[in-house]
Amino acid sequence: MNDKVFTKPIKKQFEFDEEVAAVFDDMLKRSVPFYKESQEITEFFTLKNLHEGGIVYDLGCSTASLLLNIHRSLTTKATLVGLDNSEAMLVQARRKCEAYGANIEVLYADILDYDYKEADVFISNYTLQFIRPLVREELVKKIASSLKKEGVFIFSEKVISHHAKLNKDLIERYYGFKKEQGYSEYEIVQKREALENVLVPYSEEENIKMALNSGFSHCEVVFRWANFATFIAVK
Repeated sequence: MNDKVFTKPIKKQFEFDEEVAAVFDDMLKRSVPFYKESQEITEFFTLKNLHEGGIVYDLGCSTASLLLNIHRSLTTKATLVGLDNSEAMLVQARRKCEAYGANIEVLYADILDYDYKEADVFISNYTLQFIRPLVREELVKKIASSLKKEGVFIFSEKVISHHAKLNKDLIERYYGFKKEQGYSEYEIVQKREALENVLVPYSEEENIKMALNSGFSHCEVVFRWANFATFIAVK
C-alpha cells in the first residue's frame, strides 16, 4: 500500500499504529534515502559476524523485512529475533514470516527491559532516535554487555550537524529527496510536526561517542547520505 498517512491534518504525535504499519514498507522506501543500500550493508555485516548457533537481535524490527532478507541468505544455523513494542507492526511481521515460511521469532517487547541472551549481532534501524536521550546510552550499554567478544552492533540513524547552516542545508536536501519520491510539501510539513519531540537525532560524533562510552572498542560510519548514516560498533 502507498503511504498516504500525512495527506490529512494530523491529530496526534507520530505513532507506529495500524495506519502506519499498513504502509510502513512503502514509507521507509520513500522516506529514507538509499534505504535498500543501507539494509544490504547491514545484512552483509550481520552475515559476516554471525556464527553457527549464534543469535541476531533486531531492535524495533517493524515488519521484519530485514530479518527475512537475512534468513534467505543464512548458511549457518542461527536464531533470528525481532523485537518491537508495536503490536500493529508485529501483526504485519508475523504475516510475512508465515507467508515465506521463515523461522523468525518476532516478539512484543520493551527493548530497554528485555532479557537478552548472549548474541553475535544486534541491529537497530532508525530505532535509537526514538529512545529518550536520558536512557539511550543505557540501552547501548545493555547491548554491548549482551554481545559476545568481537560481536557487532549495526545501527542506522538520522543524524544532525551542529553547524547551523550545514544542518539547515542537509534538511533542505532531504526534503528535496522526499519531494522526488512523490511527497507533497503538505505531507512533509505534517510528518515533521508529528515527529516533533518524538524523534530526537544525535550527530555522527555523538553516536560514535555514545557507543565508545558504552563499552564498544570501535565505532565508525559505513554508509552515509546527507543526514542519514549507518554505523557499526565492535565490542
